[in-house]
Order: sequence, then structure tokens, then C-alpha cells
Amino acid sequence: MAAKKVAKVGVKKEQGFLYFVDKQGDISRARMSRGRGKQKAGKVEKVSKAGVKKQSGYLYFVDKQGDVSAAVMARGRKSK
Repeated sequence: MAAKKVAKVGVKKEQGFLYFVDKQGDISRARMSRGRGKQKAGKVEKVSKAGVKKQSGYLYFVDKQGDVSAAVMARGRKSK
């Protein structure tokens, strides 16, 4: 099943940051680490308020357009 857009935010993503939907339903980011022993991961900073109400069983993420999307979580896949 495809993901559906939950909130239009339009966040401009910068390279070197990981963007995610935090517990409050807003978009936050953290600097990605540069490997073992080099640069540590950065502190989390809030980028934009989205106010998304999260539902159980869905995965929320920031899509390529900088908006919040949701997809049904795949649980208990059948083995071949």
C-alpha cells in the first residue's frame, strides 16, 4: 500500500541532516554522524510545527517534498 500525505509543510531539506516526525507530531532534524571516531551526531532541533496526531500502526516520515506522509507498518510478513 502506498503512503498518503498527512500534512503539507514544505520543509527545505539540507544535506547532512536526518529529518523525522517527533513525538509531538512536528518535524525535527538531527545532524548525521560522520562515521566511527569522527564527528558525533548532533542535537535534535525542531524545524517546523505540523501538529500531526499519530495513529498506532502507521509509520510517519518526511517525504521528498518536505511534507509529512504516513504508511501502514508492515507487521508479520509471511516467509516463502
